[in-house]
Amino acid sequence: MCGRFASTTPPDKLAAYFGAEAPAEPDEETSPDYNVAPTRDVPVVRVRDDARHLDHLRWGLVPRWAKDLRIGSKMINARSETVATKNSFRSAFAKRRCIVSADGFYEWKRNDDGSKQPMYIHRADGDPLALAGLWERWTDAEDLREFHTFTILTCGPNATMEPIHNRMPVMLAPSDWEEWLQPENQDTEQLQRLLVPAPNELLATRPVSTDVNSVRNNNPTLIDSIA
Repeated sequence: MCGRFASTTPPDKLAAYFGAEAPAEPDEETSPDYNVAPTRDVPVVRVRDDARHLDHLRWGLVPRWAKDLRIGSKMINARSETVATKNSFRSAFAKRRCIVSADGFYEWKRNDDGSKQPMYIHRADGDPLALAGLWERWTDAEDLREFHTFTILTCGPNATMEPIHNRMPVMLAPSDWEEWLQPENQDTEQLQRLLVPAPNELLATRPVSTDVNSVRNNNPTLIDSIA
């Protein structure tokens, strides 16, 4: 499960990191977001016109056959074990893959007393995380507006994540980015081999304030350690 994350690196730096074209015009979506919640627009990398582009897409994949945009709030994650066969995701898995950029993500660790401690998980070296994602186009039948939406793939935990949660987002190594992003690559069996837990040493974790529990809170202190 990945239900909340931080997206704070400026778009120009993200574009350079991923070897992508930056958005033509900056807008309010480029402001640092320390508490990204489903249905928000966030930067993802995808291939368009034979080149990588950094685009802002809505979190929560809406299948083309959906009747309502609201279904996306239930499709913020896709299980890597079933993504190739599940009707909601299989077409996007074969043809419309993306990389979701995140500076870190939040997960809630259950304490012995039943309470939950929010944890911030990030790369130990400080680089952005490259989360495996799928994107889709959906058109509103009433006003013909087109929405581009995405979901984040999850897998079982590595040793770093196991004490915190039984799922984690799939993280792609730079050597896998090209294979993952190319729309012409529809070898789903080979792609499935990329959907594995990240190396244990890649991640660092720290406890953070319960302020992150509310989506109304959005400031740099959310990722500060309280230990």
